[in-house]
Amino acid sequence: MRITKYVLGALTAASFSTGAYAQVEIQWWHAMGGANGERIDRMAAEFNAMQSDYVVMPSYKGNYTETMTAAIAAFRAGEQPAIVQVFEVGTATMMAAEGAVYPITELMADAGVDFDQSIYLPGVVSYYQTSEGDLLSMPFNSSTPVLWYNQDAFTAAGIESPPTTWDEVNVAAQKLLDSGMDCGYSFGWQSWVMIENYSAWHDLPLGTLENGYGGLEARFTFNNDAVVNRLQSIADSQESGIFKYGGRRGDSLSMFTSGECGMWMNSSAYYGSMVDQAEFEFGQTMLPLDTDVAEAPQNSIIGGATLWVLRGKDEAQYKGVADFMTYLSSDEVQAWWSQETGYVPITIGASDLSAEQGFYEENPGTDTAFKQLTLNTPTANSRGLRFGNYVQVRDVINEELEALWAGDKTAREAMDTAVERGNALLAKFERANN
Repeated sequence: MRITKYVLGALTAASFSTGAYAQVEIQWWHAMGGANGERIDRMAAEFNAMQSDYVVMPSYKGNYTETMTAAIAAFRAGEQPAIVQVFEVGTATMMAAEGAVYPITELMADAGVDFDQSIYLPGVVSYYQTSEGDLLSMPFNSSTPVLWYNQDAFTAAGIESPPTTWDEVNVAAQKLLDSGMDCGYSFGWQSWVMIENYSAWHDLPLGTLENGYGGLEARFTFNNDAVVNRLQSIADSQESGIFKYGGRRGDSLSMFTSGECGMWMNSSAYYGSMVDQAEFEFGQTMLPLDTDVAEAPQNSIIGGATLWVLRGKDEAQYKGVADFMTYLSSDEVQAWWSQETGYVPITIGASDLSAEQGFYEENPGTDTAFKQLTLNTPTANSRGLRFGNYVQVRDVINEELEALWAGDKTAREAMDTAVERGNALLAKFERANN
């Protein structure tokens, strides 16, 4: 089955023929293994079959950190790909790679391709825009954390509706325990879910200077009372089994899909995994609100990655890259990608198309991530983050949170230390890039 009925004429309107000679090869390095890697191969194959000028060649290069590191090293050696997939917290690092990045807005203009940024979700493009509003990289696989729940377990425990507040999460978790479950809830990607998105959802700053968008002098401030109190409450609930820690990233997925925990907070992009692994009815709903902190939620922020174009290639390649980016952003491709994976459709048109196709109606809750990201106009606190060395900062946050879960530190001690260590990394990044 083809992904899309995308009309070849629309593609070639943005295309520049290279003549009846050898096709121009475009290297695309990515960080998606398994089923999503196969889907990337499928998209590239369809694009390659739709025209005869270019051949996109995807290559899996390891996890997000490994892929970004490999691309930067390759650029320094003059062996870089044309396109590399980089996760959202690598944005500041990519911007600091002097002379390496070919911004998407500039690329499209140079290629003579019509490029309308207004078609993309505001919560997606705002993360990757310059202060002038230009787009640095092309949105591709965007996700946001949601609250997954075991509907069968909820029914057995007498829980009539999914929780909307943290108080309701704890009440539901206790009912699940009372019904015989071993764990109320867990979460993954804990820095992203419980620091970054908790802060955005409650319109709290992670740091100064608009979460780093305002300059390299930004410093962290997430050791505030709201974050500390929520984390301490979670840590205290471990004794009863309401919360159980299961790992830094997606390690705790099996705790949910096996039926051990009745709720799980993590990326909407685990939808495909849920379909494959969960032998029960499941649902997803919005992140819980901490009513002691805010009266209503603001918006969540994205995770996932974008596609960065690297300089140093010839004009023919970049014209092909522009065509390929146009193809990837089409409503048909994005609707298919979103329905297959759980990633957010990056364009409003793709979301509308999924609705027209009946996907949301047939799969209730699958529009949760889209609703969270578009709930309100992003503020300086909920736009996203742009801190240097943030990959290393996340490791620091993980270490401090694990000390909290182990009972070695209080939430106050853990967050104060995380901010202190994180600010040292920010200062180091500032010195290296001034």
